[in-house]
Amino acid sequence: MMFRRAAKLLFGIIVLYSIYSVPLAEAALIGTKEEISIGRSVAQELEKKYGLVEDQALQDRVARIGASIAAVADRKDLPYSFRVLNAKEVNALAIPGGFIYIFKGLVDYMPSDDELAGVISHEIGHIVKRHSVKQMEKSLAVSLLFGAVFGDRGVLLQNLAYNAIMAGYSRSDEREADQLGFYQSLRAGYNPYSMLLTLKKLDDLDQKGSYGIFSSHPEPEARANLVREYIRKANVRPQVTVTGTKAEIADGDWKLPAFTVKDDTYKPEYRAYFAAGALHRLSRLADFQPDRLIVFEEEGKATLYYDDIKIMTLHQADAAAAGMSLADLAEQYIRKIREWSEAKRDKSNAAPGQATAAQAD
Repeated sequence: MMFRRAAKLLFGIIVLYSIYSVPLAEAALIGTKEEISIGRSVAQELEKKYGLVEDQALQDRVARIGASIAAVADRKDLPYSFRVLNAKEVNALAIPGGFIYIFKGLVDYMPSDDELAGVISHEIGHIVKRHSVKQMEKSLAVSLLFGAVFGDRGVLLQNLAYNAIMAGYSRSDEREADQLGFYQSLRAGYNPYSMLLTLKKLDDLDQKGSYGIFSSHPEPEARANLVREYIRKANVRPQVTVTGTKAEIADGDWKLPAFTVKDDTYKPEYRAYFAAGALHRLSRLADFQPDRLIVFEEEGKATLYYDDIKIMTLHQADAAAAGMSLADLAEQYIRKIREWSEAKRDKSNAAPGQATAAQAD
């Protein structure tokens, strides 16, 4: 029975290849239902191996971030799930069928929602593009051609899924997942710098594994440059410029005071990404009112907010580097952000008149 099934499948592949010139690696040997079934089996084994973190609030938070990104992703025919494995590794895995796992070590290293969104969106990109499934199909096609598939197809496919996950992705697959991940997280409303931030933070790590998110590590700077280009093409403003240990946020001629001091685990560059992304969010608000910017002060630091949007946190070390008090530095940032908002409003108000003049010419 199994021989007949394999023979029929092999015959179908040969027909596709010979009549329609479809390469074996591109022939769809694994449908969506089978992909989900394979993924569910692999997911169960992963959970048995590592266990889930017993923190329901954390599990719910990661599931919420993942669901918001999956809602804007192309493949909506999958039962996406997002869970945190109880492992200290800084890693994440995309299992065929929509099963995404974040390791607890990664949550500890990237604690903000925006950082986690960058990782999760990248992993969803792999699933949307069927990267692991395509690798499995290549192996399955070879097995069929050599007559190796005469046993349990389900067991074979589960083994192929494990092999594909542990083998990692090609550079082109990683770049494709980066690109898709960037646009998905942007559409979902997260910091447009989140993908760049996660790439840079992963490159900072001494740990360099060979699977999951670390299968990408051979070319981190090249990938980061591509993400910068996606940011530019998406007209994300303000933009971040890094010179040595100084990170500056600018929009045309307007600039914020540069970040020069490390904040906990965040280098000046990363602090600038967070702040620039928050300002970008503000620029998309239909009723942004600069007068509603506030400073929340507590011992040794001052945090700037607009409603519930956190823009940045300033510390005594920042004030010392600027040669002024923390309160004065916070006020300087508030004043500069208001200037930026007013300049954007003036530009927006002038645009209709400029368009009319252009049309008259």
